[in-house]
Amino acid sequence: MENLQKSAESCHTSGFGYIASPVKESASSPAAISSRIISTVLKGYQGNTAVQLWDGRQVTASLDATCRIIFHEPAVIRDLILYRSLSRLADAYLDGAVTVIGNMEALFELETQLKTLNLSLAEKWRLLRLALKLPARYQGKSASQKSSSQTTHKNGRASIAHHYDVGNDFYRLWLDPQMVYSCAYFRDEQQSLADAQQDKLDYLCRKLRLQPGQALLDIGCGWGALAIHAARHYGVSVHGITLSEAQHQVAVARVKAAGLEDKVRIELLDYRNLPDQASYDRVVSVGMFEHVGVKNFPTYFGMVKRVLKPGGLFLNHGITSETGWRRTPLTRFINRYIFPDGELARVSDVADAMEKAGFEVLDTEGLRRHYAYTLRHWVQALETKREEAIRQTSKVTYRLWRLYMAGSAYYFEQGCIGVHQLLVGHPHDPLPIPLRRDDLYADKELAD
Repeated sequence: MENLQKSAESCHTSGFGYIASPVKESASSPAAISSRIISTVLKGYQGNTAVQLWDGRQVTASLDATCRIIFHEPAVIRDLILYRSLSRLADAYLDGAVTVIGNMEALFELETQLKTLNLSLAEKWRLLRLALKLPARYQGKSASQKSSSQTTHKNGRASIAHHYDVGNDFYRLWLDPQMVYSCAYFRDEQQSLADAQQDKLDYLCRKLRLQPGQALLDIGCGWGALAIHAARHYGVSVHGITLSEAQHQVAVARVKAAGLEDKVRIELLDYRNLPDQASYDRVVSVGMFEHVGVKNFPTYFGMVKRVLKPGGLFLNHGITSETGWRRTPLTRFINRYIFPDGELARVSDVADAMEKAGFEVLDTEGLRRHYAYTLRHWVQALETKREEAIRQTSKVTYRLWRLYMAGSAYYFEQGCIGVHQLLVGHPHDPLPIPLRRDDLYADKELAD
């Protein structure tokens, strides 16, 4: 099975032909039962995904399929019927009991098909009886169990290390050259990721209306791309803070290499531990907000309110959810494998929390489609560097990130999750922004 998985996962073709079953067997065999189950489940399915079993038979024949899902164990089929659970399907993929060749997002289409399947009571009973004839456990290595061990994260350094300290070299494989790990800002689908990330960095600086000599706090500064851009092109002094030791090391080195040590200070610091005397003209947070936790909104926004000078601006860029953070298979998967303490809120709840902290909301913009494009660039780059990613980490880590980013792209495309930039300031202050947004879109020569 290992050789089949290696061959299958290395293949990234866009079309798959029909593969006939090589052996005639009993109608009560696991393969025959599984074939009947999948044919019933995918009745009326209009997607371009081919489903293949461990014996080589292709249950759904699609000559122009962009994805092939290969089930290596009959017990995975059993679980799909009994639980209809994304987490079960994810576990099977992480354990190597399922292989996905081509467009990984199709795996989530299959899960949606299961959730929306409309069968008669007789058909449901028939599927249940068939499923119970299949083996109850597959021979996976339980690698997913290792990834899902319980932690005691409290929205702090341990949570961040769980996600970001997987290794800087791993992120370099699939991020843009500046290592910007957040939603890019695209002109169109054809723009390169590197250019779109450069445009995003400058768009943030424009929204903040940065001016030379100002002090900027960058909460969750990552590998330092925004801090360096703002200091280099807008002449501001930047204090970047992060909870990731791996990111901190790279960011400090990059600031030194750019010759900006007099302009940029990167510190390993929790935002809750900023000194009482801290004061900034501008505050920005990009891609960190998801780690805060809804219950910590008052503390988070209260801190920003305290350190933001009169006449200042605060821009918060973060992922949102159309329903809030309800306990669903999707949210359990994210908390279990990716963000142990992560929570998403509706944009209306974010704005409400900002207003309760004493801010006036000045501008709101949704960038949901941009994140779908960004994630697809990341997935493609990761798949291209598959062998190197596995050498640096493990097969489980490679599968986990491929699954997570492809699934996120799918849900951004569907509109289940979004990303919003909210620009706020102190109420009744003279506003440092013009009446119109013209300055955000005007051509501008960046300063050296």
